[in-house]
Amino acid sequence: MPTLSYRLQAFAFSIVQAVEPLAVFANRWAVNRVVKRARARPHPLSTKHDYVSWSGLTDRRWSGRHLPPDKRDDPPAVDDLLELFARGEGSQRLCPKSTCLFPAFAQYLTDGFIRTESEDLTPEGEDLADRFKRNTSNHEIDLCTLYGRTTAQTRALRLNSEVGDERGQLKFQVINGEIYPPFLYENDAVKPEFAALDPPLGLSSLEADRRAKLFAVGGDRVNSVPQVAMINTVLLREHNRLAAEIAAAHTDWDDTRVFETTRNAMIVMFIKIVVEDYINHISPMPFNLRADPSVAWRAVWNKPNWITTEFSLLYRWHALIPDQITWNGTTFPTRKTFMNNAILIDGGLLQGFKDMSANRAAELGPRNTGAMLLNVERESIKQDRHCQLASYSDYCAYLGQKRPQRFSDISSDPTVASLLARHYSHPRDVDFHVGLFCEDRVTNSPLPGLVLMFVALDAFSQALTNPLLSEHVFRRSTFSGPGWSAIKSTRSLADMVGRNVAGGVGDAFISMTRKDWVPE
Repeated sequence: MPTLSYRLQAFAFSIVQAVEPLAVFANRWAVNRVVKRARARPHPLSTKHDYVSWSGLTDRRWSGRHLPPDKRDDPPAVDDLLELFARGEGSQRLCPKSTCLFPAFAQYLTDGFIRTESEDLTPEGEDLADRFKRNTSNHEIDLCTLYGRTTAQTRALRLNSEVGDERGQLKFQVINGEIYPPFLYENDAVKPEFAALDPPLGLSSLEADRRAKLFAVGGDRVNSVPQVAMINTVLLREHNRLAAEIAAAHTDWDDTRVFETTRNAMIVMFIKIVVEDYINHISPMPFNLRADPSVAWRAVWNKPNWITTEFSLLYRWHALIPDQITWNGTTFPTRKTFMNNAILIDGGLLQGFKDMSANRAAELGPRNTGAMLLNVERESIKQDRHCQLASYSDYCAYLGQKRPQRFSDISSDPTVASLLARHYSHPRDVDFHVGLFCEDRVTNSPLPGLVLMFVALDAFSQALTNPLLSEHVFRRSTFSGPGWSAIKSTRSLADMVGRNVAGGVGDAFISMTRKDWVPE
């Protein structure tokens, strides 16, 4: 049963949202309140230098940073801190609010624009350790997971045909009557037409039968688990569906114009889903935020995007992954689903979305990460140290929160507070990454407090500043009539799935929020 306070807020917001001018004003107020917690870009420092430099202000291969570097003396050993992340003897805690569609979408979103440089993409001659400070991001929500990071990758993924309704299409294949991306491999070798694509991460220990089912996609992490490949698949179908409509409406347009116009509309639809489906799921408030681009048109925070090293670290949400997951009636240990697209293909796209909406996500927080993912936590703390990030306490102050004075101010769990006290002499010494995920989860949100603030801050300041949403670009002619209609009719992943599976979704439940969730 929701608390009286929550019910009163919900009632007040229902009145506000029913009156359009009030709803627009409230949305603008809420977005600005979140974004103005921190300094607007451009940040004076990046990870390239510890001081202001021209290259540090312009070379976006190096991640930005909110706070100056702060190397602390004699910090706790990284491996000793893993007990704050590792699950104890008890069972895995599950999230009261989120389905597994939530972490799947979060991974797909962040893999597109928060891209810490991998070893495979480190330029020859560069210090491999410094890859923690660099990124391979375009710094925009641009669906590079679908379209590729570079012009060459995009061309490799396009059908490149001037024939009728093939104009503007992405390459695809049909399996069991359903459309999927084409396979990357043939005869256990990458198809020559896809040589420009980034190699999928995790290939070194992958068996041949799983390699054979890897999709040719824009992102090197899209094949990591079938639920992420599932999201890419529905976006591919929507692109080709919409491209066919635009081609039919504009018979004089060539293949490239149809493609580019379709991509424009797809990026904006994706941003709408980010704000109106994903961010509204994260928000603890009984108020539905809107992806209203006009909020940013006169905003002082409307600046060019630059991903920060803090943002790349706070999105390490591996504790959300459950130990087991059910696909098409079969329950798999999660490790058996890694890079296993056969699971998605066997069940079909609609069944995949239904299954991910039926599976309950785990809870993000301390002592809840499975053993198979602890190495990611280890590497995250190493990245924190290598980038010389300021302390968790400093970031609390940066976002206008009280600095913790006791370990119990970070976590109300006595065990967690005791473990923090074992490793740190004072709360001011707690590492940024450690403090983020030792915090209590915010009531009615799946996220801890400081993570929630940073995600909301960067989500709006990175999404609503997209060039396609700018004042002189966001208009019908940029997207075509069919594209404009698709944008207006899209608010959730379920909307897009319904247009791209035979017979629509019907009464199928597709949501990041659990069907039986009740606000606290």
